Amino acid sequence: MPAGSAVLNTPPGIDIIGRSLMRPAEDTSLSPRAVSTNPDRACHEERIQSHFDSLANRHDYWERKNRYYHELLRCHVRFLVPEGRTVLDLGCGDGSLLASVKPALGIGLDISPNMIALARERHVDDPSLEFHVGNEHTTAVKGPFDYVILSDVVGDLYDIESTFKSLREVCNSETRVIVSYYNFLWEPILRLSERLGLKRPQKDPNWLSPNDLVGILHLAGYEVIRAEKRTLLPKNVPLLTPLLNRFVATLPAFSSLCLSFFLVGRKIDLPIRKRERSVSVVIPTLNERGNVEAAVERIPKFGRSQEIIFVDGHSTDGTAEKIQEAIRLHQNLNIKLLRQEATGKADAVRTGFAHATGEVLMILDGDLTVPPEDLPRFYNAIADNRGEFINGCRLIYPMEKQAMRALNLLGNKFFGLVFTWLLNQRFKDTLCGTKVLSKKHYEEIVANRSYFGEFDPFGDFDLIFGAAKLGLKVVEIPVRYQERKYGSTNIQRFRHGWLLLRMCLFAFKKLKAPETFR
Repeated sequence: MPAGSAVLNTPPGIDIIGRSLMRPAEDTSLSPRAVSTNPDRACHEERIQSHFDSLANRHDYWERKNRYYHELLRCHVRFLVPEGRTVLDLGCGDGSLLASVKPALGIGLDISPNMIALARERHVDDPSLEFHVGNEHTTAVKGPFDYVILSDVVGDLYDIESTFKSLREVCNSETRVIVSYYNFLWEPILRLSERLGLKRPQKDPNWLSPNDLVGILHLAGYEVIRAEKRTLLPKNVPLLTPLLNRFVATLPAFSSLCLSFFLVGRKIDLPIRKRERSVSVVIPTLNERGNVEAAVERIPKFGRSQEIIFVDGHSTDGTAEKIQEAIRLHQNLNIKLLRQEATGKADAVRTGFAHATGEVLMILDGDLTVPPEDLPRFYNAIADNRGEFINGCRLIYPMEKQAMRALNLLGNKFFGLVFTWLLNQRFKDTLCGTKVLSKKHYEEIVANRSYFGEFDPFGDFDLIFGAAKLGLKVVEIPVRYQERKYGSTNIQRFRHGWLLLRMCLFAFKKLKAPETFR
């Protein structure tokens, strides 16, 4: 199909509601499919919109600053997208990337009205392009498209998984979804460049590795069919830059150092859920009186049935009494209170799981630093057979300022790398308290617990090691880690850090170099 032909004849399968041959002068912002009821998401999107609106006036300045990088990006996207196709560009900015692929029909969406105004002004003479203020929830864009592009935009999304799920509506099995983003190893360099005025500033971006995005795409119902890394040197230095970017960057030893990575995915059919499952949410508490009512009220309804099991570990602030009050006030809910005989979170989790009747077992920490509203995402992952051991990950989205201290953050990243190597499955965040598995698999872990013994005071590693030993499929779900609203943390950084180092050695002996390997 020749470029531009879609102005007179919309390609098969593409329906642009309200499309006209003349570009309207008035605002054609598109309406959302559903207004988000999440105030945090709404606040986030308002900040991002305001940020990019403020950058629109200096857009040309930032483009000139990094012209070589942007041209490299356009060149590679042109390599991936043939001319004359139907293309949706989410986060289109000034529209230059969309225009560069010469689509038969190109639809650009951006959350910033000022950026969309700039795109319309620059491409007013190209009838194959349309630009709208909107996001992935826009009603007026109906596919399928041949290609969907998300270029350097995933860092600004509030919920990456839900974005990809929404985009399934404009994709079919032939659609190719192209995602590009920065290598997280470049984070210190890019942040320094922003401070020195060498790069356009970003607003608290998400930092993702290619593996993070592959996992999120998997959860959203896509398979990655191509993955590559590009650009060792984003500035044009004669002779040196072509040598590094065209040749050296392709070598295995150097590709991991590249600035940009590209993933190409396609939508796959999601399994039809045959039935809903019953759920048990276990909440260990130790002096969490102020969080009890919030936990009960904020856990959404999902699954065939639910029970909420509080396991109190000898609280002295009236937590148990508050739980009993919640049981009286919420008689429509199945809430139980168990009291620990021993101490520690590991014992609390085991006590709760031993009394749980649900087919799916969940842990929700009593401090509510992982939002209870995220639990349906964990349930969906296991109910749709996306994974068998679902682990929360706090290290992708920006955290609230006091949610995790810098030393704790560094330790979590270190232990994530170590345990990924030890377990031969990817674990980015081993200490996130939210973990989900089936009761059947938990009982198998219990039956094999003698192999590891009573070694874990936290409870996390008893489950992680057991899941690894059974060969369960591990899936990590990104969560937005929040500040504690009540009480104080029970984590002792140095003492618990030393325990984690001992566990690494323990895991090496039991999983990496067991006695059976001689």
